[in-house]
Amino acid sequence: MNAPQTLSRWSEPGSSRVPFWAYTDAQLYQRELEKVFYGAHWCYVGLEAEIPNVGDYKLSHVGERQVLMVRDRIAPKDRATDHGIRVVENRCAHRGVRFCQNPQGNARSFVCPYHQWTYKLNGDLAGLPFKDGVKEGDCVNGGMPEDFDLKDHGLTKLRVALLHGLVFATFSEDTEPLEDYLGPQLMPWLDRIFKGPEGARKLTLLGYNRQRIPGNWKLMMENIKDPYHPGLLHTWFVTFGLWRADQKSRMVMDAHGRHAVMISRRNDGGQNAAVTEGVTSFKANMALHDDRLLDVVPEPWWTVADPSNPGSDIMPTVTMITLFPSLIIQQQVNSLSTRHIVPRGQGEFDFIWTHFGFADDTPEMTQRRLRQANLFGPAGFVSADDGEVIEFSQAGFVQAGEGATLCELGGTGTEMTEHMVTETLIRSMYAYWKKVMEL
Repeated sequence: MNAPQTLSRWSEPGSSRVPFWAYTDAQLYQRELEKVFYGAHWCYVGLEAEIPNVGDYKLSHVGERQVLMVRDRIAPKDRATDHGIRVVENRCAHRGVRFCQNPQGNARSFVCPYHQWTYKLNGDLAGLPFKDGVKEGDCVNGGMPEDFDLKDHGLTKLRVALLHGLVFATFSEDTEPLEDYLGPQLMPWLDRIFKGPEGARKLTLLGYNRQRIPGNWKLMMENIKDPYHPGLLHTWFVTFGLWRADQKSRMVMDAHGRHAVMISRRNDGGQNAAVTEGVTSFKANMALHDDRLLDVVPEPWWTVADPSNPGSDIMPTVTMITLFPSLIIQQQVNSLSTRHIVPRGQGEFDFIWTHFGFADDTPEMTQRRLRQANLFGPAGFVSADDGEVIEFSQAGFVQAGEGATLCELGGTGTEMTEHMVTETLIRSMYAYWKKVMEL
C-alpha cells in the first residue's frame, strides 16, 4: 500500500504536535490496520480463563478482523510443550463467510452454515460435502479437482503467545517473541499482577462491559498514557484522592516507547492544597452514601522489589499498563481489568472491559473488586468521563481540519519520569508510531 499523501504533511519535528489528520484520515487508518494491527505486533485477544475446557471458544478481534480464541485438544505427548490455545480467523476458506455467530460457546468442530465446510478446532479443514463428486450410474458428477488437498484450505491461523494467562496473537511471521516485544522494563509490572510464587496466578472472571466510542482508537491509548488529566477531569479521583498530581508517581516505558506503565501511590497523609486550587472537578463537600465503594484493602502482591531501585521495595496502589496497540491492564486499588481496543474505522472503536480477580480471593475480596469496578466501564463513576472527552476530541479534530494537538507538558522529550506532571508517554508512543507508519 502506498503511503497516504497526508503523511508528508507532518512537518513538525519530534512527536509533541500530532496533526489532527492523524485521527481523521481514512486512507491513513487503512495503513494503520496493515502496519500496526496486521503487521509485526502482538495483539491481545483474551484471557485463558475465558476458555477453560476443550472446545471452548470466544470471539475476539485483531484490528477489524474477527478471530476465534479456542481451547484445542492436546495429545498427551505434547502437553509439556503445547498450551492448546489456538487463534483462527472467523472466515471460511471457501467463500469467506463469517461462520461463527455466537460470542462464546463450546464446539467439537466449526461448520460453515453456507456449504457445510467443517473445520477442526485448530483451523484445519476436516471435510466438505461432495468433495469427490456425486455418483450417477457409472459417472461421477462434479467434485473438487484431483489436486485439491484439505491441508491447503484451512482457516487463517495466527501465531499465538501466552503470558501469565493473557493470550496474544499476530498475523505476522516477523513479530519478535512476546517477552522481547514487551521488554524488560514492562515485564516486572506484568509479573506483579499475574505471576505468583508458583507461577501464573489462576484468574476468575467477574464480568464484562462493552461500549462503542466515537473517536479514533489511538485516543484511548493516549488517554491511559496521560497522567495530566485524571486529577483534573475526574471528580472521583481528585476528590477522594485516588489520583492526584501530588502523589508519588513514575512513568515507565519500553525501549521503543510503544508500551508504558503509569505507576502511582495513593497519599496516606495530608493533601497538597495547590493541586486542587481552582480545579473545577474537585468537590470538597462531596460524600459517599456507601463507603464500601472506597473500602480499599492493601494486598500482599502490591509490594514488590523496585525495578528501578535495587534493594528497595515499592507499593503502588495504581498501575495502568498500556501494551501497544490494543490492550490496557488496569490495577486501580482492588479493581482489576483488561481493556481491549477494537478499531471500527478512523472515527470509532469498541472498548471491551474484562473484570477479573484471583481464584484464591476470599468472597469479601471478590465483592470488594466488584464494588470498585463501578468506578470503571461505560457508566463508571470515573470512566464515563473518558468516553465523553474522547468523543469531544474527535469532533474537534473533524471540525478544525488542519491543526495539531500540543503535548508538551514536561518538555518535548520522551524520557521516563518520577512524577506525573508530564505528557512524555504520549510523545513516546507517537515517536514509535511515526516510525511504523514510515513517516
